[in-house]
Amino acid sequence: MSKGALRPFIVPIFIPHQGCPHHCVFCEQQKITSHPRRLLGARQVQDILNRAICSKGFNPNRRPLVAFYGGTFTGLPLSRMQELLGAVSPYLTKKLFYSIRVSTRPDAIDDERLRLMKEAGVDTVELGVQSMDNHVLELSERGHSVEDSVRAVRRIKKHGLKVGIQLMPGLPGDSPECFRSTVTQVVSLRPDLVRLYPTVVIQGTKLHSLYREGRYRPMTLVEALNICIESCIHFEEKIIKVIRIGLMSSPSLTAKDQIVAGPWHPSFGQMVRSGVYRHTIEPQLPIPGSQADIRILVSKQDVHLLRGYKNEGLAWLQEKTGTPNIRIQLDDSLPTGRIRIERE
Repeated sequence: MSKGALRPFIVPIFIPHQGCPHHCVFCEQQKITSHPRRLLGARQVQDILNRAICSKGFNPNRRPLVAFYGGTFTGLPLSRMQELLGAVSPYLTKKLFYSIRVSTRPDAIDDERLRLMKEAGVDTVELGVQSMDNHVLELSERGHSVEDSVRAVRRIKKHGLKVGIQLMPGLPGDSPECFRSTVTQVVSLRPDLVRLYPTVVIQGTKLHSLYREGRYRPMTLVEALNICIESCIHFEEKIIKVIRIGLMSSPSLTAKDQIVAGPWHPSFGQMVRSGVYRHTIEPQLPIPGSQADIRILVSKQDVHLLRGYKNEGLAWLQEKTGTPNIRIQLDDSLPTGRIRIERE
């Protein structure tokens, strides 16, 4: 995002588990979204949109969009899809919202539904791909194959829609090498955006049972950070946006004992972004030990990435430069991703 650009204003409408014929070993959508499993109709959708329009953060200049999350949107009956999309239509006509985004499964895509969505104002379809390894998908009880994902991406693009891909490092049977292969295969599909959700063990899921029985080992926090930093760098070098990293901190998910194990951290996304930023600026740092005291100038936009979570970035800078005395100073003349080093 360019300096000064406004983030899109997204109004999420959650439909947990609706339209989904499977229950994956890791899945607990009601806890992840903090929304109960219930049928939404046109009136409920419009109530959500009306509240959003009246909220303090609503700004038409942020090109607001509506996003149906948490279920398999294209797995709903056509009449339900038409009802939900039709509820949004008047808001698109009035330019209160500019587009619709939906999430679905790779094996729930067909031309009829894609035509319906395109005509109704959908511009992005996000696919819960999770992995590009059939063994990992089978162990996770996803119910679809890698081939389904490839076909779905091609079909969505054929209809002129943008493609989002959701990935979950750390699923049963996964490994760093396996996930690197997943990333490489996804890059070859050229999606418009990607989300990274490291696998965590949630209370009451089948994955929880596998974990208790010693049949599943989740990633450590460090392992998850490393693979997500590496994956972000790879995607973004190929001009593929990574728009989310880590599950959102919903009240039901973060309630006591709901996350049993795995690389959960409330600031996971920031920690990954700081890691990506450190990768960007490392070539700009002085040779270790070449300078005693240094001042690092950085833009206000980047300073939180430079400092990192709880100032861990400072320790990294000291290690990389061999300089114990480092002072950080703001300089908004610098573009994002650039620093300037000065001797104190």
